[in-house]
Parts: sequence; C-alpha cells; structure tokens
Amino acid sequence: MVDDTSHLGFETRAIHAGQEPDPRTGAVITPIFQTSTYAQDGVGGTREGYEYSRTANPTRTVMEDALAALEDAAHCVAFASGMAASDAVLRIVLRPGDHLVLGNDAYGGTFRLIDKVLTGWGVDYTVADMSSPDEVRAALRPETKLVWCETPSNPLLGIADIAGLADIAHSGGARLVVDNTFATPYLQQPLGLGADFVVHSTTKYLGGHSDVVGGAVVTNSDETREQLFFLRNSAGAVPGPFDSWLTLRGMKTLAVRMERHCDNAERIARMLAEHDGITEVYYPGLSEHPGHVLAAKQMRRFGGMVSFTVAGGEQRALDVAAKPKLFLLAESLGGIESLIEHPGRMTHASVDGSQLQVPAGLLRISVGIENADDLMADLSAALA
Repeated sequence: MVDDTSHLGFETRAIHAGQEPDPRTGAVITPIFQTSTYAQDGVGGTREGYEYSRTANPTRTVMEDALAALEDAAHCVAFASGMAASDAVLRIVLRPGDHLVLGNDAYGGTFRLIDKVLTGWGVDYTVADMSSPDEVRAALRPETKLVWCETPSNPLLGIADIAGLADIAHSGGARLVVDNTFATPYLQQPLGLGADFVVHSTTKYLGGHSDVVGGAVVTNSDETREQLFFLRNSAGAVPGPFDSWLTLRGMKTLAVRMERHCDNAERIARMLAEHDGITEVYYPGLSEHPGHVLAAKQMRRFGGMVSFTVAGGEQRALDVAAKPKLFLLAESLGGIESLIEHPGRMTHASVDGSQLQVPAGLLRISVGIENADDLMADLSAALA
C-alpha cells in the first residue's frame, strides 16, 4: 500500500495514486460503486461522507484523486463532459458585466458556449492571439476576470506561453484557465506554470479508448474546489460511476499511450511537411512551427494531434477526408484509433463567419497508436 505518491514518477502515480486495494475484498482495481444512494448510520450520519451519488461516489472520488495527482494539483472535480467542466469554470468566475479574453484558435464548442450562451447573461468577451503577449495584454479591461487559453490549441496547434499569460492575467486582476486536453498532464502541467484552472475533456486522451464522455477541472485553490463542488452538486452535471471507472482505467496507461501517439504523430507530420499536395502543416514538433521552441520548453513532447491544409481548397480537403481506411472520419480525438475530420464542417462549424473561422482546406487528424507505417501508407493513398 502506497500512502504518499507525490515522490513517485508519473507512470507509477497513474497506477497507484488514490487507488488503494479495496479494504473489504482486497480487489486491486477500484470497484464500480453502481449505486445512487447509501445507507446512513442514523439521520445525518453519512458513511465516510457518502449520502447520494450526485453529491459524491467512491469510484468518482478515486478518479478525481488520481487525476489531481497526475496534474500535481491539490484538487480535481469531475464533470459529465468537457463542456460541463468548462461551463462550471465560467459560471463560478463570471457575473453579468464581466469580461473574458478568448484565444483566436479555440475549440468551437467553447466559442459557442461563450458567444451564444454567456453573452445572453451579460458577459462580454474579446478574441486575442494567445501567442502574442502584447495582444492579450491590450485585450484586458478593468472588468476582465478570466483569460481562456488552449495550448496546443484546437485545431491549429498554436502554442501559448502559460507562465507569461499567467503573469499578464494576474497583473490585470484576472485568472488564467488552460484547456490541457491536447497535451494531457503527461506532456504539460499548467498549474505549475501559474495557471489558476486546468480543464480537461476526459473523453479524449485521459479516457483514451473512445468509449466514455467526461470532463474535469483541476485547481490548487481550496476555495475554488468548494465552489466547483457546490455548483456540480446543485446543477447535477456529474459523471456516473461506470464513466468514472472507464476514465480511471484509461489514465493508468496514459504515459505509454502518449509516447506512442507522439512517436506516430512526429513521423506523420514530417511526411506531410514534405508532400507537394499540402500547403501547411500545423504541428509544434516541427522546427519550422512558430511555437516549436516554446513547446519544447513547457511540454515533455509535442502530442498526437496534427492539422494540415490541402492544396485545392475545401472540396479537395473533403475528398481527402473521405478516402482513408484506417483514419476514421469522425469527430473527437485522443483515442487509440486514428481519426480524421474537416474542422470547418464538423467540430468548428460554430465558428464559421467569426474571428475564429478556420481555413476551408484544413484537415485535423488524431494520430492513434496503430503501426506508423500503416498510417502513413493510408494517408499517402488518400492524398494521391
């Protein structure tokens, strides 16, 4: 039994942090506590704090403790989806009349939530290039309460200086949230660089097998944890015990999967960069990427996501997206299988006509852990 895992390596923490053998049976894998309620020892006498599974569930608690350990954080609060996690951060920080700064290359769902939902509540926002400190600084207002950053960003794989953004946000009285979904805690730990919140779509690399939907917020603030916990319990966007168990199961192999994702993505990015039919490749592992040096400084490796623009525009990109046999045409990312999608028509359709509109010829691939030669041959055939 390991009581303190803080001194252990990432791979060891992923398997042991918060995950003691079941005290009753000795089961080495956390049980799925598939229950909605708990017998109480008298009125108000909960057993270890459990009374109703919307409020807390032992399987969910273990998953939260494990993810907090992987982010080297004090707290994790899990949610039913990545968007529920994002919504929770926005709702505990912002009030009518407040303002936030959003990256100009953000996930379409995040933009939709802010542009179509929060603005109706009286919240304003400004779009800025997160790789430009001067632009972010100029976007701040006295009423700015939050700076929202993705790094690497979705879908153009932009890289932002987390420590620099934290300084800018804090100097203006705002807080910094970093969406760490693309990088995962294995490649990058934003709290250690000054971020106030880290959000994850645990659907993606943390779950890792395209079989569960979930989200999480990670923080070092006791007060923030209590606010998130209260809102989740009040609004009810909780992950069920089986979803929590699937996510926990996926996290155990995160390190080894990410190494393979990165290996494959680096080879594919280099292949695409040399292809005559590709006009631009977006991958921070390429030396010509404008954020390459910064990514090498604040990330362990460069990730498994690659985007590229196809010569010939949108129709050519759509044709290419339909051809692969191994890269499945599907939304989402971060699973063991490789996926391809057209952001302009799929994941980022909600940003069409906005400052966040993506190139019409852009394709995004989530590089899986299959044999790299097979994946390269599949893409080459699609581009032929």
